[in-house]
Amino acid sequence: MKKEKFFFDANLLRYERIEESLKSKFVRFFSVVSAVLTTALLLTVFLHKYLPSPQEKSLLSEIDVMEVEYQRLVDEMERMEKVLGNVQKRDSYTYRSLFGLDPIDNNVWRGGIGGHNEYENFEQYKKVGETIIETQKRLRRLKHALVIQSKSLDTIMNYAKKEEKFLASRPSIKPVRSDKLAKGVNFLSGFGYRIHPIFKVKKMHYGIDFTAPKGTAIQATGSGRVVKATRNAGFGNHIVIDHGFGYQTIYAHLSKINIRQGDQVVRGQLIGTVGSSGISTAPHCHYEVHVNGKPVNPISYCLDGLSVQEYKELVTLAGQVVQSLD
Repeated sequence: MKKEKFFFDANLLRYERIEESLKSKFVRFFSVVSAVLTTALLLTVFLHKYLPSPQEKSLLSEIDVMEVEYQRLVDEMERMEKVLGNVQKRDSYTYRSLFGLDPIDNNVWRGGIGGHNEYENFEQYKKVGETIIETQKRLRRLKHALVIQSKSLDTIMNYAKKEEKFLASRPSIKPVRSDKLAKGVNFLSGFGYRIHPIFKVKKMHYGIDFTAPKGTAIQATGSGRVVKATRNAGFGNHIVIDHGFGYQTIYAHLSKINIRQGDQVVRGQLIGTVGSSGISTAPHCHYEVHVNGKPVNPISYCLDGLSVQEYKELVTLAGQVVQSLD
């Protein structure tokens, strides 16, 4: 039963019942409801913060694991960036310089990013948005650098293959092995003006005469294609090999030719034997090297087994006027 309230009316000299207005009832009701809701809210916040539910505990545990793993990934990404940076330095200052290639510009490594803002979806997350965006940017830079590095290595590999072919093709050994020569290399007739052995006049000698017994093996001084294997009055039996890259070699006065025009040969392969065919006074191999159609001193292309002193002597002999063998 609701408790009634009274007040004493001095004019009427009696007690009158207190009537509560509707507004007063509403204010009182609202105050009670507000107090209850506020208490419930505070209690809920307290319970969620200090007494999480089993599901919340599981989520918090997963978040902790994710933070640890995320930091591990960031550390790994930093190590990858350092490794890639070292590879880029070797790419620019070792591999590319080895083949005469210009280093890749730093702006190309960094790359440019244009167009729309691809990270705008993450900007709405106030706490983790910035971290996500920075990580995405680092990954993008890393991916871009890896693509550039891959293309650079492809370029270097192509040059390496080309250089490998060039080194295999470039004349670089003597046509007659040093141990098969009849005389020491310092007695060879070199490149330069010589007294012709038959006409007895000074003529330009465009090769080196390697004296050796008849039948001594003659080898290709570099890989290439045989463009001529024939005989004429001057060179007698002779071979011309095109090595590519502007190089051609001539082997003259042979006693026997072991290959045919169109054959592919490799460095060191037997192509014929020493003789004295054509205009010649003794068995030897007349050897010439032509670069871009012009004869050059072959001594620069037959350094195998040649000492520094022997090379100096041959260079000196090349400038002396002596009699050649052809």
